[in-house]
Amino acid sequence: MVKGFFCVALLLFAITARAENWPTKDWSRGQPLSGAAVQALEDYAFPARDDVTRKGIRTDALLVIRDGQVIYERYAAPTTATTAHLTWSVSKSIMATVLGVAFNDYRFKLKDPVARFYPPMKQHPTVTLADLLHWASGLDWQEDYEYAPLKSSVVAMLYTRGRGDMAEFAADTGTFSGPGQAFRYSSGDTNLLSAALKGMLGHKAYVDYPWIALFKPLGIRNATWETDADETFVASSYAYLTARDLARIGLLMQRDGRWGERQLLPKDWVDFNRQPFDKYQAGQDEAVPGGHWWLNREVQGAARPWPDAPADTFAALGHWGQALYVLPDAQLVIVRYGDDRDGSYRHNELLKRVLAAVAQQVQP
Repeated sequence: MVKGFFCVALLLFAITARAENWPTKDWSRGQPLSGAAVQALEDYAFPARDDVTRKGIRTDALLVIRDGQVIYERYAAPTTATTAHLTWSVSKSIMATVLGVAFNDYRFKLKDPVARFYPPMKQHPTVTLADLLHWASGLDWQEDYEYAPLKSSVVAMLYTRGRGDMAEFAADTGTFSGPGQAFRYSSGDTNLLSAALKGMLGHKAYVDYPWIALFKPLGIRNATWETDADETFVASSYAYLTARDLARIGLLMQRDGRWGERQLLPKDWVDFNRQPFDKYQAGQDEAVPGGHWWLNREVQGAARPWPDAPADTFAALGHWGQALYVLPDAQLVIVRYGDDRDGSYRHNELLKRVLAAVAQQVQP
């Protein structure tokens, strides 16, 4: 009896595995979203806009994947399905995914000091890779953008005195707390991770590692990642991918690091990415930080950042409205590229309208 049950269970597992949809050269298409809820979604995402003043919501691309199939896709000129769009800080989560492959290959442990792989961090000897992944290095970084350029660490790193060697610039920052004791969002932390990866691999292997380790296995064919003058990937900001290719990373994360039959990322790495940083204080940022991904989680009694989305939603987020949303239980991956300069775009509003359109589709 037990043997028979075991065989039936194996058969059901095999049927389920065969039924999964995975993109090959391109994505297959499922039943497209339609109806009034789609119009409400488009009214929000693609409104008439005055591009002279740059006010209001501007969506360049919106792609919805359900159960591994495209169910909605729209672009606004000049962006198309083949445009490798600047992802801004979505790049940070892409670097975390690349690091997950290195973690799977036993290149490092989370508790390893960064200085083991990147000697300039010897001035901060107790900062670990986990601290950087939590944006909790303790470095006194000022993540201000065009609204406060004179005091901005990130503007100086990307465009002025730090642009030649961005990791070294970040390492030379003073401290405001002990490592791992406080959250402070930092593009410098991410570029230190990029430099640490180079130290793990050596320069020769590093220069094409994102392509060999991650992009090629996922079938991503059109990716660009800029480096600084020291040939270190600007992991904080400068990865470019098409919406369809970025969605492949989302599907990988939705399925706990598995791509087809290959466990590309260890499940415990994905669990780390999706675990809230325990020193984060509610309200410090627009979402809850995990391991270089953003989470829709309740913290210290505060409401979820995106109350109309499921609690298991997590995302990679970037400047001016770039977003990769992953909703595991709903089997959804959503890519949204944009150019929102006035802060009017809201993650929760888009998620609410996508979910309404999906719910309308699945109703009998």
